[in-house]
Amino acid sequence: MIRWKEETILEANIEHVWALFSDQNIKRIMPKVEEHTLVEKTEREVGAKHQQTYREGKRVETYIVETTAYEESEDKKRKQTSFVLGKAFEITTTFTLYKIDETHTRFEYEGQNKGVNFVGRAMLKLGSKESNNKVVEEFMQRVKEEAMK
Repeated sequence: MIRWKEETILEANIEHVWALFSDQNIKRIMPKVEEHTLVEKTEREVGAKHQQTYREGKRVETYIVETTAYEESEDKKRKQTSFVLGKAFEITTTFTLYKIDETHTRFEYEGQNKGVNFVGRAMLKLGSKESNNKVVEEFMQRVKEEAMK
């Protein structure tokens, strides 16, 4: 299993940053997501399900992303999702925003990638932690860049 937890301070209002995680803007921070379609409930509640299509090079994967936690207050926003990728990996991600002041937001990104079968577990053991860290860092940077727009 691979786990990560990173945080950064964004020079942007919490509402502006939170909007990046909405269905309407998700492709701005996740450009490899080609489709993100709500299939159950609403995007702002636990139990919401989205069908998502993701492209990595020539490989295309389609899976269901379920919102497993959702919190939206004036000073804190949090969304946790879970999905199974390629019938081999169960991925859980949590995005949490904390209002520092009107122009600064603390952004925490944490998650885990767990092999759900022998193939998934073996691939995680063979994979490099550096490669996973690079993906996490790139995502953090993309959110930072989009928050500045």
